Parts: sequence; C-alpha cells; structure tokens
Amino acid sequence: MSDDQPPSRSFLARLRHKFVEIFQSTPRDRESLIAMLREAEARTLLNPDALSMLEGVLQVSEMQARDIMIPRPKMVVLDLDDSIEDILNIVITSSHSRFPVIGESRDDIVGVLLAKDLLNLYVKAVGRDSVARINIRDSLRPAVIIPESKRLDVLLKDFRSKRNHMAMIVDEYGSISGLVTIEDVLEQIVGEIEDETDIDTDEDNINQIDINEYNIKALTDIEDFNEYFGTQFADDEVDTVGGLVTQAFGHLPKPGESVEIKPFEFTVLNADNRRIRQLKAIKLSDD
Repeated sequence: MSDDQPPSRSFLARLRHKFVEIFQSTPRDRESLIAMLREAEARTLLNPDALSMLEGVLQVSEMQARDIMIPRPKMVVLDLDDSIEDILNIVITSSHSRFPVIGESRDDIVGVLLAKDLLNLYVKAVGRDSVARINIRDSLRPAVIIPESKRLDVLLKDFRSKRNHMAMIVDEYGSISGLVTIEDVLEQIVGEIEDETDIDTDEDNINQIDINEYNIKALTDIEDFNEYFGTQFADDEVDTVGGLVTQAFGHLPKPGESVEIKPFEFTVLNADNRRIRQLKAIKLSDD
C-alpha cells in the first residue's frame, strides 16, 4: 500500500476494537483514568511522550501557582528610578524577555517592561542623541496579579485568552511572593523547555518558597542537598534527590504522592512515566 492510500477498513476496525477494549469502562477517578492511559501506551496506542503530556495535563489541573512560582528573592526586577544604563545592563545579562518594574519596593509593581519595547525606545533615542533621557514609564504593560492558590489550568487559560505571558503572585497579605510565566506552566506538561540562554546552576536547584517549604529539582545532587540543609543523606546507592525519593517509595511515584524521609516530607510535583522532575520538600518540626 502506498503512503497516500487510506488505511484499510480492517486496520480501522482493529484500531476501533483496541480503543473500545481499553476504554470500555468509564474511569471512576483520576487514578483509573491514568491507568487506562498507561494501558493504552503499553498497547502502543499512545507513545511515551504523548502519555507523559497527557499526565502533565491532568497534573496541571491539581497544581497551584505557588507550586511552580519563581520566588521573590529570585525575581529579576527593574527599578523605575534606575538609569537607562543600569536597566540595559540587567536586561542584557539576564536574557529574559519580560521584567517586573518596581517603584518604592518589591511589593510596588508598577508594570511590566518587555525587552523588545526597551529596544525600540533605545533605537529611537540613539537617532536623536537622547539616550540618557529615555523614560520607560510610558512603555510599561499592566502587571497581572494573581493569588498563590490559583490553579495552573485556569491560569494557562487566562494566559491564552488575555495574551499575557507573566503574572505576579501575591500571598494572603497582599505581598508579592513570586512570579510565574506561561513557559513555567507549559513545562509542567511538556517537560523542561531550554533555550540557548538557559544556564543550569546549583543555585536554581533549591528554591525556598516559605519558612520550611522548598521547591527542589529532582536532579539535585544529594551532596549539594546535604550541604544546603546540613543533612546526611547517603549517596552510595543513588546520586540525586529524585533517586533518593524514588528509593523511599519503592516505585516510580506519580504527581501528588508524598513520602516522609526525616527531617523532610517530599511531595512529587512533576513526574512522567520515566522519572521525577520536581519535588516539594517540607521541613518537619523536631517534635
């Protein structure tokens, strides 16, 4: 059969039969739905990447903005009163495309500056020899403010419908606690999205999001984890925190599953059918 010929009726009949066989019963809950999808992958009706993305979609519906936010201390911001030279230096060295702009403090978000808008201003000013008089205030976009508890699936829908790419996150007291981008949300579905400007440093592997709560990349070396927290987890059998957590479960855990490895409780935030990607660690009290 040539490539441009339609599939035979017998092939389509067999395909329909496979789908009916797998999905003949209505899934009772999220776990049974995932089990059906994994059965479909086992029967080659889905490839592993498609299964991973479908699981990511289900996972996003249960995660909140605070689970994946860039915490306040890690935010790259611009000060409205900074000189154009200082602003350009931050934009160039950070390689981001969008920047929260603050007024009197980090809780005073006056807008968002796009790097392309700044470039536009700079090019026009160079032509008039007036670079020093550039005022970014008129080029600021409105900042989107959301609560920490906003679900990621709702946030993604808002990003798409309102054509926003960044949102500032506030805690229950109205203070800025972090930010989240559309890329951060999409990475929960398709996995890490890296470009030529991404540099994976040890400082990015462990992010504190509350007094005793941390977001941790699963590929963090146990040695680095021990150094950060003063713990003494062994690394003779596994090298990474993800490996340590998987070992404690005794199986490859799914998003939402938790395990206690004193003095921490680890919860899987992001995982596919091959490995853990991201964890939340809560430091337990000494009681």
